[in-house]
Amino acid sequence: MTTDAPRRLRVLAAMSGGVDSAVAAARAAEAGHDVTGVHLALSENPKSFRTGARGCCTIEDSHDARRAADVIGIPFYVWDLAERFREDVVEDFFAEYEAGRTPNPCLRCNEKIKFAALLDKALALGFDAVCTGHYATVVEHPDGSRELHRASDMAKDQSYVLGVLDDQQLAHAMFPLGDTLTTKAEIREEAARRGLFVAKKPDSHDICFIADGDTQAFLAKRLGTVEGDIVDEAGAKLGTHEGAYGFTIGQRKGLRIGTPAPDGKPRYVLDISPVDNTVTVGPAEALDVTALTAVRPRWCGAAPTGPGTYTAQLRAHGGETEVTADLVDGELRVAFTEPVRGVAPGQAIVLYDGTRVVGSATIATTERVRAVA
Repeated sequence: MTTDAPRRLRVLAAMSGGVDSAVAAARAAEAGHDVTGVHLALSENPKSFRTGARGCCTIEDSHDARRAADVIGIPFYVWDLAERFREDVVEDFFAEYEAGRTPNPCLRCNEKIKFAALLDKALALGFDAVCTGHYATVVEHPDGSRELHRASDMAKDQSYVLGVLDDQQLAHAMFPLGDTLTTKAEIREEAARRGLFVAKKPDSHDICFIADGDTQAFLAKRLGTVEGDIVDEAGAKLGTHEGAYGFTIGQRKGLRIGTPAPDGKPRYVLDISPVDNTVTVGPAEALDVTALTAVRPRWCGAAPTGPGTYTAQLRAHGGETEVTADLVDGELRVAFTEPVRGVAPGQAIVLYDGTRVVGSATIATTERVRAVA
């Protein structure tokens, strides 16, 4: 739904403490809705502070969100969802890496926390919608059906991480920033005009629960260090590592391989085997993927019937690529028009029909031009 809805809604605005969510809450209130701000306490160590521009959901952020709500003139609360976040997002993160997959915790948070736990609680308390600062657009048709579309400004579009939302969740989602062609600088200028202290606050980035950005150290603290081999496509040992979970498909840096490739070209991670703790590396062309199978599909509306042609996005800040896709026995089978690289099990694939988000699924297996031994 959009901020020009024909009736006054009771809106719960999720306020992270950043500039986007603050401006979104202000716009919802200015549109005449009855808005209440809420900050989600997701950290198990709420007294921790952000390192530079990394992280979110710290006590610093809750204070910033409260100050923004005071300026907007809306009620404000802090809800503790740390246990739910740990179970549904952080534990899933560990389990996926331990299994040799590469998860996207932002998608999981949107699916399990912001538009499940938070939305469920909001509806139980009589709210009509949850408002966030995501850059995406919900289009409502005369028959009441809704579609999720890309933001008007593709440079800021965040529809990829919202591709897990179903039609029931879309019916209660509000994204006031999605249908405006304002730049991030203009959003900050708007925040300043509104007197919001967060106007100059740096954006958070990377994984919010890894404040220093060192994913490998974070995983090692929980999963431990277990030495394993780094091998080439023929199985020849090239080096060692301290845990296969510390690598991702397509990774180039940090391999610490002493033996150069015969052709002198860089090597990339081609395969991660948690069973024998082995990482296989090889040339870039060995990463070319022609097809994939994805599981746990979620549709932003009715599920597709029969094969179709779409564009697909494979990472949050990646481009689009043409595909054909079909739902077979509950699994999404996708074929690429042209080979793509760096596709890893555990990642999400999001399908688009023009600007409309069709749905998403979690990549389970890939087919390559050149099979990894």
